[in-house]
Amino acid sequence: FSNQYTEEEARKLGVVGWVKNTHQGTVTGQVQGPEDKVNAMKSWLSKVGSPSSRIDRTSFSNEKEISKLDFSGFSTRY
Repeated sequence: FSNQYTEEEARKLGVVGWVKNTHQGTVTGQVQGPEDKVNAMKSWLSKVGSPSSRIDRTSFSNEKEISKLDFSGFSTRY
């Protein structure tokens, strides 16, 4: 899973947070922003993803309203 494409999509949509590849071959992360933008990012992660990725299943959890963003941009963690 190439996180470069995920970062580009996040910046394009205007959401902040992070993404990380796990040792199990999955991707984990956190996305913050206006609800419509977060929903657009969730849709992209579920249906599109990076060109070489194969998406079998997506799971979104711990969704809540926040008063302020915890991140200033979108990054890849290692």
